[in-house]
Amino acid sequence: MTILIENTRTGRKEVFEPRNDPVRMYVCGMTPKDLPHLGHAFMFIHMDVIRRYLEYSGYSVHHVQNFTDIDDKIIDRAIKADRDPMDWSQEHTEAYFKVMDRLKVLRAHEFPRVTESIPAIIQDVQQLIRSGHAYVTSTGVYFDAGSFPTYGELSGRTSDDGLAGARVAVDEEKKDVRDWALWKVDSTGPIGWESPWGRGRPGWHIECSTMIQETLGSHIDIHGGGIDLVFPHHENEIAQAEAATQETPFVSYWTHTGLILTDGEKMAHSSGNFTTVTDVLSKVAPDVLRLYLLSVHYRSPLHFSALALQQTKTGYERLLGVLRTRGQDESPDNNALSKSGLEIRKTFESSMNDDFNTPRAIGAIYEFGRTINRLAPTSSVTNVTEAKNIFIELLEVLGITLYEPETNSSNIEPYINMLVAVRQQLREANKWDLADQIRDDLADLGVIIEDTADGTDWRLT
Repeated sequence: MTILIENTRTGRKEVFEPRNDPVRMYVCGMTPKDLPHLGHAFMFIHMDVIRRYLEYSGYSVHHVQNFTDIDDKIIDRAIKADRDPMDWSQEHTEAYFKVMDRLKVLRAHEFPRVTESIPAIIQDVQQLIRSGHAYVTSTGVYFDAGSFPTYGELSGRTSDDGLAGARVAVDEEKKDVRDWALWKVDSTGPIGWESPWGRGRPGWHIECSTMIQETLGSHIDIHGGGIDLVFPHHENEIAQAEAATQETPFVSYWTHTGLILTDGEKMAHSSGNFTTVTDVLSKVAPDVLRLYLLSVHYRSPLHFSALALQQTKTGYERLLGVLRTRGQDESPDNNALSKSGLEIRKTFESSMNDDFNTPRAIGAIYEFGRTINRLAPTSSVTNVTEAKNIFIELLEVLGITLYEPETNSSNIEPYINMLVAVRQQLREANKWDLADQIRDDLADLGVIIEDTADGTDWRLT
């Protein structure tokens, strides 16, 4: 099967042809300065689905994800809380694993940390100095952006439209406003390491370049992260890696996720407008949140809505209803359900092959569920079981598992009886469309309505 990936660097959908076996995949991880929020969950879940689908498609994947476990913001927050910065970082790293495990985000095969990579970072900075791509000032070491002719290619920016961006400190010794720190001298800070240029800490961008080369080598197939990392972070990664190794391209496919927005603004720790994953999971099940976050394409923004999240919960219950269907012990041969099973797999794979289009894939799964509900009464137990197995399998590719909630069936009987009575009133008023809608909705939830000469009965599938 042919998989197309929209490559941020070219702006085109390209056929996925990995150069490495296993596929080398790197995802920019958290800076653990606070609890993981929905923006983190959105990015990591979508990257998880990319990995899962590649593995479903027969590829082996070597997945690496870093932790920027020390930086200025971590230090500042720890100091304000009267905590040790490394303890603060470790606490929030553990918080990441706790919630992402609940969301069934597969753990990367390696989790390199900045604090464990300092010697390699120093070596890489020295190599960039030797090759003429970096220079030393009294405040540290800077990358010379002017030495890298294709700088700005990923983001589409040029020196004429304001390449100087986030985290580029003002320094009169810099050759170019675009230059960024590879090593920051800090002789008095609470955290630092000795280097040829004085005690200090690495710059943000060199960290990922080094950790990638340490774990995956000078070329990787897929590099993932949020769209907000395109510039300057990923732009700088390219310059550092390709300048140091002379291997182009450093990354074959750049995949960037959209942002979670709240009140029209990017959800972020720095803005204080974030909703933690833990808070959301106190209200809905992990699989419901996962289904909600996969309801938009990974490259699109998602405007967080508590109402939409609750609607997703209802949708998840509809999926559960499919599991309650059963075929007939004695049923004439009916191949319609078997044919639908073949078609759903084709539709699912076609959707996912098109740049991992999860909304379209999920829509196809919902439609297949409705087909199972409709055809089950005239299909054999074997055919229904096989169809449900395909239904479950495709959801699992997306990391979604269907769990029956622990409920007392007697608690729901009054509500079903009420809906059946309302439906009967609608039928008597000749409002057939509304009556049929209630019947179909109840069927999606695993409640079968049976109209007989003696009245209307219902049963749970």
